[in-house]
Amino acid sequence: MSVDGFRLTVVGCAGSYPGPASPASCYLLEADGPDGEGGTRTWRILLDLGNGALGALHNHADPLEIDAVLVSHLHADHCLDLCGYYVLRKYHPTGAQPRIPVWGPDGAADRLARAYDLPLDPGMTEEFDFREYPASADEAVEVGPFRIEAHEAYHPVTAFALRVSAAGRTLAYSGDTAPCRGLEHAASGAHLLLAEAAFRSVDENPPGVHLTGADAGATARRAGVEQLVLTHVPAWFDPLDAYDEAVTEFDGPTWVASAGAVYSV
Repeated sequence: MSVDGFRLTVVGCAGSYPGPASPASCYLLEADGPDGEGGTRTWRILLDLGNGALGALHNHADPLEIDAVLVSHLHADHCLDLCGYYVLRKYHPTGAQPRIPVWGPDGAADRLARAYDLPLDPGMTEEFDFREYPASADEAVEVGPFRIEAHEAYHPVTAFALRVSAAGRTLAYSGDTAPCRGLEHAASGAHLLLAEAAFRSVDENPPGVHLTGADAGATARRAGVEQLVLTHVPAWFDPLDAYDEAVTEFDGPTWVASAGAVYSV
């Protein structure tokens, strides 16, 4: 891989459930870094692994070459394909695979064991090394060249906005959140903001759940980001509505995510 900074591939971007054109949320980040043996290699992490995303991941990377999964929150459209990933890593014909880190909110291991109807002990802990995000966003998670900060977001369940840095560049990922200070901190000065836009400003929306396109654009403007990618638009809305709202608030480069799209951060 030879790009400046690092690469974002949209594996899935449908909001709330898999849509006709995309699986639910999953984003592949790739960056070159030391291999621990004096050379370099490409490191790969996933931001979320929502329902329907594991199959599509095969089109972009070998699922056995993922180095870590970072889960923003435990709603099905952001984590449920970890069940299939558990099966792949446990029963792959090349043999059981080494455990990989799965970072997420408290309770992730039990949540996923119940989802697959496994006993809580061992659940999926022989395949995944479940880890909670640090209590403070000032304490970063490190995976190869990636440095990840988790900032608490505003959603009906415990959720995090993620700030990911590598090769001198930074991506901010909203996860699912309403406007909040945690998102602003995660996005501050980012080179790319990957922001959900599940709501529309013209509708009467419940509080504390999602961003509108206008919210995403305003966040990008206040945070001073370079470029904005809108995502997590449900199939019942036209994604261009989110775009039209966002560009009224943010005049930098703006795109609507689509499955398979690739961006240089």
